[in-house]
Amino acid sequence: MPNLSAISNNTLFGKLLRAPLRLIPRSAVVPILQGPLRGKRWIVGSGHHGCWLGSYEHDKQEAFRNAIKKGDVVYDVGANVGFYTLLASVLTGEAGYVYAFEPLPGNLRDLRRHLELNRVSNCAVIEAAVSIADGEALFDPSGDRYTAHLSAGGTSKVRTVALDTLVSRKEIRPPALMKIDIEGEELRCLTGCRNTLQMFRPAIFLATHGREIHEACVQFLSELHYKIVPVGEGPLERMDELLAHREDAPA
Repeated sequence: MPNLSAISNNTLFGKLLRAPLRLIPRSAVVPILQGPLRGKRWIVGSGHHGCWLGSYEHDKQEAFRNAIKKGDVVYDVGANVGFYTLLASVLTGEAGYVYAFEPLPGNLRDLRRHLELNRVSNCAVIEAAVSIADGEALFDPSGDRYTAHLSAGGTSKVRTVALDTLVSRKEIRPPALMKIDIEGEELRCLTGCRNTLQMFRPAIFLATHGREIHEACVQFLSELHYKIVPVGEGPLERMDELLAHREDAPA
């Protein structure tokens, strides 16, 4: 099956290719068709069609797959509806564990449903936004489950957590790998887990949002002696999907 995610929805061919997908009821539960999650069950309307087609974020999915070992502990920070949570649960196996962090109620509903549908037992859902400190913050749902984010102009309140706090209190196990995709809160998340990064040196899949945040995150991780490479083709400074790993670890 081709990687449909590589075919732009803005082209005529892309629109024609995707047109039949609109006929599938959003509430339908279907098997994922390809990739490491092949055969797992997915709610059609919970996200991009590429999720159940198996082509979603192809380059990142492959890099993620190559970075995880059986028995690893993975943090999915900004879990959304659980595509990478589910992928991590499969890749880490019974000896591993996944912590999925998500504050948005609609996303949490589908995230928990996906875990239930696939009988996932090596994952805990933490209903919170990850940031620099524990407490509460205003949250902007944005009308889009993919771009909802913490914001001073937000219309609802959510719980916030700092990963250093949870790790130091042994409420969660230390990570071998972290996936962070939180719509502009990346630097505050990293700052809130500085001690964890220094002590346990997890690999980090980081999606940055905006040039200023990108540069600040790269500088922050470089100061902690992380090597940073882009996920996909292109120079580091122009790519918003990054993989950071300790300098003595293989790429």
